[in-house]
Amino acid sequence: MDFSFTSDQNELRALANRILTDACTPEHLKSISATSSGTDPALWTALAEAGLVGIGLPESVGGGGYGWLETCIVLEEIGRLAAPVPAIAVMALAAPALIGQPGLLDGVAGGNVIVTAAIHEPAGDPWQPAGVVVSGAFTGTKVCVPSGLSATRFVVTAADGLYAVEADAPGVTIERQDTTSGIPEALVSFDGAPAVRLGGIVERDDVIRRGISAACIVLAGSCAAALDLMAKYAVTRKQFDRVIASFQAVSQRTADAYIDAEAVRLTAWQAAWRMAEAMPVDEQLLAAKYWSAEGGWRVMHAAHHVHGGVGVDRDYPLHRHFLQHKQLELQLGSGTPSLRRLGRLIANS
Repeated sequence: MDFSFTSDQNELRALANRILTDACTPEHLKSISATSSGTDPALWTALAEAGLVGIGLPESVGGGGYGWLETCIVLEEIGRLAAPVPAIAVMALAAPALIGQPGLLDGVAGGNVIVTAAIHEPAGDPWQPAGVVVSGAFTGTKVCVPSGLSATRFVVTAADGLYAVEADAPGVTIERQDTTSGIPEALVSFDGAPAVRLGGIVERDDVIRRGISAACIVLAGSCAAALDLMAKYAVTRKQFDRVIASFQAVSQRTADAYIDAEAVRLTAWQAAWRMAEAMPVDEQLLAAKYWSAEGGWRVMHAAHHVHGGVGVDRDYPLHRHFLQHKQLELQLGSGTPSLRRLGRLIANS
């Protein structure tokens, strides 16, 4: 069985990595984090011009015509560089849900229009949203909406399905929510806002599945980057005239982190592959989400412990991966609720 990527997919990864590596220098990221948006519009435009933003969208709307695996390849590289761009919001959550809707994807693949999904609510399970639509008008409240301050359009989960609501529509109120990553999200209140139906419960749950898969893939890239930083630091940092990698405790800690990072990567890609093949995926997604939350937590903490005080230096890149993990760990269910949901699925199967 061949688990390797195709030559085209490897070229896609190399292209994404080259663009992101050139842009995401520590100095540049530090300047971006000081802005009010915390994001890099120029980098997003560069990714769009290279065809990466719309890689998974149909060619009819300016996309690349590829599938979920190609989208995940780009997302993993974005996670590896902790790039401050609205990748999950646009590429995973909202844009795929708008395919086939006339005019609703205009400008998205080109990077000119930001679309996002409003899924989380102040309380309750994202799989069971409380918002309702009556006579084409949506009422409800969504929190932690990624890229919600800059979005033109929201894909909104409701009790009976999935809807699209324009950000400037009457009845829509958007408030800023600051986050640990430094990239603000939004609290969005809908009070009878005009809504376009995109699909039913199946389509609604598919958005959540893509969101979980994307978060796991991004964190797989982030864990790989943290592991690489840890390994490079351990073979150059000296104590008692010896590199710390030669100390048994350090080598054991890095070995454990490697095992966790591999578990995060393999479970994330297994779930992504099953999604791309339209196979049943809920159990694999929840297993991947658990590993990205718990295993990823151990990777990030091990990296910080090996680095010592260097790891918390804002001029050093490790803290960006730690913050990225902390935010995505909680998106669409952290370790414990994911494990509980997985247990219910297994018990009822």
